[in-house]
Amino acid sequence: MKRTGFKRKPHSPFSSLTPRKQWLRNGEIKRRTRKKRAWHDAKMRDACRDQICYLRVPLICPRRDPEETIVPAHSNESAHGKGGARKADDKYTVPACFWCHAWLDQGDAPRPLKFLTWRRGYREWSLVRDGSVDESVEEIDG
Repeated sequence: MKRTGFKRKPHSPFSSLTPRKQWLRNGEIKRRTRKKRAWHDAKMRDACRDQICYLRVPLICPRRDPEETIVPAHSNESAHGKGGARKADDKYTVPACFWCHAWLDQGDAPRPLKFLTWRRGYREWSLVRDGSVDESVEEIDG
């Protein structure tokens, strides 16, 4: 049985037979602007740059100074906006090294221990960032 290839429609935008200008609008691709999301705050993420690791997980964190792998570690609690594939609000971030951040997100430690470690780091970080402790994040019993 002999098979034939796919037949291309002559006016399809994906056809090599159609001139490029036909499927572009005024010679440019129309781009949508992204919506401003309420939970995104670049200032909070940028504040984590050039900081030390505030999670400092025992036996995980290399405690290097200066830290070269600092990233903002978001809270994993639904009370801070986390849900499904959505990250928590950028307000709830802590500067963390690569290793502590991986432990927080992919590690096999119990969730209450991860929550307790993140909250301790957040308390210390909020003192440095704002000069006061954020009262919306309260201590939990482990």
